[in-house]
Amino acid sequence: MAPRGLRLTLAAILSLFLIGCSEAASNNRAVFVLLDISNGYAQEREKVQQLSAYLLSELGAGDSLAVAFIDNSSFTERNIIAQTTFDARPSVVGQQKRAVLGKLQSFMEGFETPSYHSDITGGILLGRDFLHGTNAERQHLFVLSDLHEDLPPELNRDMALDLAGIRVVALNVLRQRGDNNDPAAYHERLASWKARVEEDGGRWQVINELERLPRRVALR
Repeated sequence: MAPRGLRLTLAAILSLFLIGCSEAASNNRAVFVLLDISNGYAQEREKVQQLSAYLLSELGAGDSLAVAFIDNSSFTERNIIAQTTFDARPSVVGQQKRAVLGKLQSFMEGFETPSYHSDITGGILLGRDFLHGTNAERQHLFVLSDLHEDLPPELNRDMALDLAGIRVVALNVLRQRGDNNDPAAYHERLASWKARVEEDGGRWQVINELERLPRRVALR
């Protein structure tokens, strides 16, 4: 059984997205959410619930949503927790949102061991393929991570990201323990990802307080 705090959080999410089901929605939006479950970030995984509450209340008929996790090797279908394109019928949209929430809840309750490595690039490539496949006019890729990529030696991620038309939003980017010794390392990490995303055609944004998300990112 889920802890009481988790059940209350999920109930709040449910009430928010049911409100969103009754509102008129654009059919030109696609969102992909990446959650880092590596050793340095797994303790922040419940932040994905806050993000989901916002997204499920905003998205509606014709919009697409997927949630996935970053681990040792992230460019695989098994990394996708839930994905859907919302139906034109409000009653079906409500069912789809409950299904997404149910899969997210199952993932949260079943989570046990953080991954040793973090293949952030693989996750971004997975999200890119999903977003480009929707042909949506507005495409957002949200990344919940400390942005410290630690690849297994067998992975090759030296390639273009091809992020044309995608806004990449880094959320809740934690400072690592080593950043306390060298504060410049944190800002260099952010600058490096910004340069990579923009060089490969994407737009870059950092929001460290999730409460500011509705004011900083317009999905409508």
